[in-house]
Parts: sequence; C-alpha cells; structure tokens
Amino acid sequence: MASASSTSARSLFVESKMRLADRVQVNVNNIASLARQIQRGSKSSEIIMHSAKNFAQQEHGVEIAEANLKKIALITTHLEYQMESINKSFMTLEEVTEQVRAMQR
Repeated sequence: MASASSTSARSLFVESKMRLADRVQVNVNNIASLARQIQRGSKSSEIIMHSAKNFAQQEHGVEIAEANLKKIALITTHLEYQMESINKSFMTLEEVTEQVRAMQR
C-alpha cells in the first residue's frame, strides 16, 4: 500500500509540475505579447510625433501662403488703380487728339 500511495504522490507531483510548467509557458507567452504591444505602441507614438511635426510644418506653410495671398490681393488692387489711371489718360489723350485735329482744320 505504501507503494500505491507513493506512486499516487509521484503522479500528483508530476501532474503539478506539468501544470506549473504550462502556467509558466502561458505567462512567458503573455509577457512576449505584452512586449510586442509595447513595441508597437512606441512606434505608433513615434508616428504620431512625426505626424505632429509635419502638421506644424504644414501650418507654417499655410501661414506663408496666406501672407502671400494678401500681398497678391494688394498688388491686384494697385494694378486696378493703375489700369483706371491708364484708361483715364487714354480717354484724355483721345480728347486732346480730337481737339488738335479740330484746330488743324
């Protein structure tokens, strides 16, 4: 009977040892999975930082483009004033030309 309980104890010990090994394996797998997720998370953080940097650069570019558009609008306004002045001068020139022709007759 002593050998039967000894065999039973060995069997329980071996079974417990196998369960412990299985649990250790599961924990190692979980730690590896966690490490992979942390690594992916750090890469996503780098990607977010890179995206934020690019966004800031784009924002600066948009501000420069806006300033350039305002300058272009100002130049356009000045060109319109010059065009009006040229048209007035042209009309005056036509009137003077008609007056000179009238005086030559």
